[in-house]
Amino acid sequence: MADNNSSAGGEVSLKQINDKVIIVQILVIIFLCINLLLIVTFFRKECFYTTARYILFAVTLLSDSFILLMSNILLIMNHFNFTIQVWLCIIISVVVLLYVIVTPVTLTAMTLERFVAICMPLRHAELCSTRSTIHCILIIHGLSSVRCIVILSAFFASASLSVYKQSKVCSVEMFMLYRWHDHLRSAVSQFYFLIMCIIIVFSYVKIMKVAKAASGENKKSTWKGLRTVILHGFQLLLCLIQLWCPLIEAAVFQIDLMLFINVRYATYILFNVTPKCLSPLIYGLRDETFFNALKNYVFFGFCYLFLCWIHKLTTHCCCCLIFFGSFCLH
Repeated sequence: MADNNSSAGGEVSLKQINDKVIIVQILVIIFLCINLLLIVTFFRKECFYTTARYILFAVTLLSDSFILLMSNILLIMNHFNFTIQVWLCIIISVVVLLYVIVTPVTLTAMTLERFVAICMPLRHAELCSTRSTIHCILIIHGLSSVRCIVILSAFFASASLSVYKQSKVCSVEMFMLYRWHDHLRSAVSQFYFLIMCIIIVFSYVKIMKVAKAASGENKKSTWKGLRTVILHGFQLLLCLIQLWCPLIEAAVFQIDLMLFINVRYATYILFNVTPKCLSPLIYGLRDETFFNALKNYVFFGFCYLFLCWIHKLTTHCCCCLIFFGSFCLH
């Protein structure tokens, strides 16, 4: 009887984990489809890919979509205990570690763009030109790669050559061979976000001063920019908590395995998947120009699908009528 109960409990636990994985797949597919729709809309109008804030918005969409896809693949591999060689995991992890930071750094750059637009309007066209934005994207990727280089350098300095030939379940935690590796990763992440928070607060205070001094339409535009900065700050907070999650999970793992699984699932949904849907909310829906383009694209897309359906229906009807007519003549 005890054996039956324990096996039944194991089946329930496995079923719960499977249900959770299915829920994650549904959420990831939904957010990827939304991001894909926004990316297609971005490339449909010239004013979007020649304006700094829309270009940076597209960078966040691509970065979020890529991280969602890669983290989901790693989640499935971990769920089924699928092992790969360490050297291949290093290549995958380089990309993941890079683009986890690209999004918050890009959000900070978008905050600075709003600061320049509102507080330095006469220099906005010069500082936020298309050429300058391309250079900014390269700088963003360069700054974002520092954390990845630090983490992997510590791993390369500590790991023996035999480690690279082993097969393991791929995760970033695999590179944390010693306790000080965790502390180093945490220190670098917190340094990033200290700088980002300073920039956010600085931009907020400066825009607030301009908002109080502005009047009429200019004041309305300034307060809209201020709300955008606040939303960027909230999204950065979620990203910061996401980088603290490994420390929380490591502490929970020492207490109970099932609690660790539940906590990891909750943190993945709240602090990994959720921030990825805030970018579409901030710029895809709140921005009037982008929202109108998106609305028209979706409307005409549905119209096109409807016309295709009507065309196929009439074609089949005509074929049936021709066949029936020929049958009657015979």
